[in-house]
Amino acid sequence: MSINMPKNIQEERLRWVLMVIESKVRLKDVISIFPYSQRTLKRWLKEYRTKGKDGLIPKSTRPKTQPNETSIRIKERIIELRKKTKLCALKLHWRLEKENLIVPVSTIGKILKNDGLVRKYRVKKIKYKYIKAERLPGELIEIDVKYVPGRVKNKRYYQYTAIDTASRWRYLKIYEEQSNYNSVSFLKEVIIKFQYRVQAIKTDNGSVFTNYYMGKGKRSDSPIPSIHSLDIFCKENNIIHYLIDPGKPAQNGCVERSHREDQQKFYEQNKFKNFIDLQRKIRIWNNYYNNLEHCGLSGKTPNEMLKLKVPNVVS
Repeated sequence: MSINMPKNIQEERLRWVLMVIESKVRLKDVISIFPYSQRTLKRWLKEYRTKGKDGLIPKSTRPKTQPNETSIRIKERIIELRKKTKLCALKLHWRLEKENLIVPVSTIGKILKNDGLVRKYRVKKIKYKYIKAERLPGELIEIDVKYVPGRVKNKRYYQYTAIDTASRWRYLKIYEEQSNYNSVSFLKEVIIKFQYRVQAIKTDNGSVFTNYYMGKGKRSDSPIPSIHSLDIFCKENNIIHYLIDPGKPAQNGCVERSHREDQQKFYEQNKFKNFIDLQRKIRIWNNYYNNLEHCGLSGKTPNEMLKLKVPNVVS
């Protein structure tokens, strides 16, 4: 004697329903041995009578609607901000908070993913725990020079950048050449523009910042060592000048990271008619950056951090 066991849920339901439909067993007798509730069996019978065997195919119990689903208006605002600013989910969360719209970061990420606004493949990064040094504004400012990509009216230009490591506040200036004179001139402007006293700066070992690795100061045949004009200015104004190790640009990480931001979100998105147009647009971009939320500042902007930090006092 062979027994045909049901192969799926549909056949299992059909086995119980046919007992009643074919009048082999009375309904109340089937209910007495039925492993589920009476209501379930009656529902199966109703589905079989109206739709036949297809009515016994199990349906998804997933809710068709979500009572706490994000409204269409907020979704459209998130997508609009993403396309306009290219900000990540965390920064969009902070930006929406300022508009009194509280949307979880994970929800924003799902909305961006569903709309195809994120990368398809992501490499999981190893997270390291770093001990972050707490600094006050002006304690250390990183300075570097970046080539302006391409040429404007067939001429090369250079971007001088200064960034405060405590607040991420930046000052940008475009020059027609990189020189010792422009380095000193740029630092003078930073001191004027920055509302706190500059105590120390950090640069690479380029010839526009130091003579330590080049120039008369390292030449064995030079009877008189040469002191760089930037070092002279720093000494006169009681400013410490730090140099990174040769070939270690990561030691100037804040300014290097900001240069990548300039490349991706400013230079690749703009075209310049002439030098004046370049200067005007770099000022607008600098102001925008200083009012942009930063992940490293827990959602605060550089200008907001300057107000929160206690200023250093000139002794």
